[in-house]
Amino acid sequence: MNDKIIGILGGMGPEATAECYLKIIRATNASKDQEHFRVIIDSNSKIPDRTEAISGRGPNPVPEMVHAAKNLEKLDVDVACIPCMTAHYFIDDVQREVNVPLLNAFLETKKFIQDVHPKASKIGVLATTGTLESGLFEKYLDNMDVIYPTPFTQQEKVMKAIYGEEGIKSGNTDGEPLHLLQEAAQELIENGAEVIISGCTEIGLVLKPYHVKTPLIDPMEVVAHAVVKETVYQK
Repeated sequence: MNDKIIGILGGMGPEATAECYLKIIRATNASKDQEHFRVIIDSNSKIPDRTEAISGRGPNPVPEMVHAAKNLEKLDVDVACIPCMTAHYFIDDVQREVNVPLLNAFLETKKFIQDVHPKASKIGVLATTGTLESGLFEKYLDNMDVIYPTPFTQQEKVMKAIYGEEGIKSGNTDGEPLHLLQEAAQELIENGAEVIISGCTEIGLVLKPYHVKTPLIDPMEVVAHAVVKETVYQK
């Protein structure tokens, strides 16, 4: 029986939160409604922008993240995930305020790479500038060579795909955002990337494994499979 209660600390952004829930459903071995996990979502879209906060240009998102996490805790969730890679910059601060374990997408992604792509040593990353500047990938993938797009590609392709007028944050999951992200991924491949990580949940909404010529890892897909079973990290 899937009696564990799963929490999603969401709203960063709302569509990525909804997609995370769908991934959990798809990752669950169930043949009828009653065999699925109970999932409680706090999609708090009022949480301040994480990239702006990391760069010092915006308010601290931790108080609102803690508020959402405590809501999940009050409803007795057994484990919670955060469908926003950039928000993991603040995960330790949030974890200190609640008892419910928060699944760390970076740790789960590292374990996935070691298990599925053990020979990969050069990892390309597509993510927001805030996530790159946070040093999270270097922190968690400390045994791998992490490479990023050039500054021009990062600003004019990756960030434009996410935050541009026709970007993913505006609800566009095809067309220009896909084209820009494919070009950015190709640059990483040409620079030696053996595996590419979609280091922003919005990127995973657009860029799929069949769009690139090298293995593409969506950390939220990894988290969805991890959260429905007992992982080494959760233990």
